[in-house]
Formats: sequence, C-alpha cells, structure tokens
Amino acid sequence: MYARRFAFLDHPGPLAFAHRGGAAEGAENSAEAFERAVRLGYTYLETDAHATADGVLLAFHDHTLDRVTDRRGRISELPYRAVRQARIGGVHEIPLLEDLLGSWPETRFNIDVKQAAAIAPLAEAIRRTGSHDRICLTSFSDERLALARAAMGKEVCSALGPRGVAALRAAATTSGYGRLLTRLSRAGVPCAQVPVGFRGLRVTTGRLVRTAHAIGMQVHVWTINDPDRMEQLLDLGVDGIMTDNVTGLREVLDRRGQWHPGRLAA
Repeated sequence: MYARRFAFLDHPGPLAFAHRGGAAEGAENSAEAFERAVRLGYTYLETDAHATADGVLLAFHDHTLDRVTDRRGRISELPYRAVRQARIGGVHEIPLLEDLLGSWPETRFNIDVKQAAAIAPLAEAIRRTGSHDRICLTSFSDERLALARAAMGKEVCSALGPRGVAALRAAATTSGYGRLLTRLSRAGVPCAQVPVGFRGLRVTTGRLVRTAHAIGMQVHVWTINDPDRMEQLLDLGVDGIMTDNVTGLREVLDRRGQWHPGRLAA
C-alpha cells in the first residue's frame, strides 16, 4: 500500500467535484459558474488548462473557441489579446486560471492539462499562488501527465493516466495481475479518475473500487449527472463524483448525510 498522503484529498468524503464549474447550470468554465459552485458549498472545482500562442494560461476545455464562445479559432494559435475578446455564451469572459486559484484560496482545483504548452505557465501559476497542496493534475495523455508531474514537483497530487487506469481495471477483472498491482501501489498515485464505462467496457465496478482501496487509492467517477446513477456509484463506495449537475449532486449527498459544504457556502 502506498504511504504518501496528499492534502488535496484530505477532506470528508465522498468528494463532490463541480465539473467545469457545473456546466449543466450555466456557462461552463466561467468565473460565474465557479462562483456559483463555491456558494453552493463545493470545495472541489474541476477545470482545464489551455495556453494561448503567447503563453497566457486559461481555464477552458476545448482546443478551439468555436463551441462555447462568440469567436472562432484555435486557442494555441491565437494571442491573448484576441482570445480575451471572446465571450462564453456571448456574455462571460474566459477566466485566467491563475485568477481562479487566487479568488478562492481555500478551494481545490482538479486540473485537466489539455496541451503541453500549458504546463510551464501552470507551474508558474501554482508557484505564484502557493497552490501546490490545492491541485490535482490529470490528463488523457500519459506523456503530458508525466511532463506535468515533473514540472510541478512531487508535492502536487495527480491522478492515474490512461495506462494506469487500464492497469487498474485489468488487475480488478483478471487474476494473475499481482505484479501490476504492486507497481501501481509503488507509484504512489493517490487517485484514479474514471468513467462508468468506456467503448462498451464497464470500468467502474465494485471490484475496481475494492482493488483501488486495497492499495490506498481513491476512485473518482466522471461525469455523472443523473441522481439515480450518483446513488448507485455511492453505494459502490466510490470516493468522489464529478458532475455538471451541481445542484443535483448536492441534493443526493445531503439526503445521504454525506454533504460537507465548504466554508464559503451561502
């Protein structure tokens, strides 16, 4: 079992993550969405890291502006002076990730690193805001995640990458994977952030949760918006849920006596 603990995960569970600030209830990844989630009592906010062509770090999910803003273009190819004119839903500015870190110093941020160019400015933003213990890094690229871990340092929490999740699932579903499980344990990664299923394969099962727990690893599931599914996963013993439906998850956890609001809750 891994011995290392991270302050990021030191909170009464199950952990409730406001995915992109609560995308189902307002302009995703906007300062207003994050503010709403914090006022609802969320301690954990999920967001994404992109950098403009001139290295300005944004909290924004897509590679392009096209889907959610009134402008078009690839963020990595545009200077910030152009990107800053875009409005999410035609109304809201795209926030600087460093501004979010500074706005709520008691709030924790789960950050999906969307491009390698975002790693250096993210490391600087974390350093300037002293946010090392309030960050968890994740990525759909193992290589990018490895680079981010190296840049941020061992004090920053991170989740398993895709290969690690595949290894955890294999260890949970097939006998003879003891060595694989030992390697996962020794890696010291404290959490797996997983979907319910992927390409027709069931990922989040009771056995996977038990296997992760056996090596001291939490399991957080994304992105769950249906209250009944939230209940099912909580009954399995998952340690966290990411949702766009921030009001719905709060209600589910409150009914179960598992809602632990942050200090800034309204």
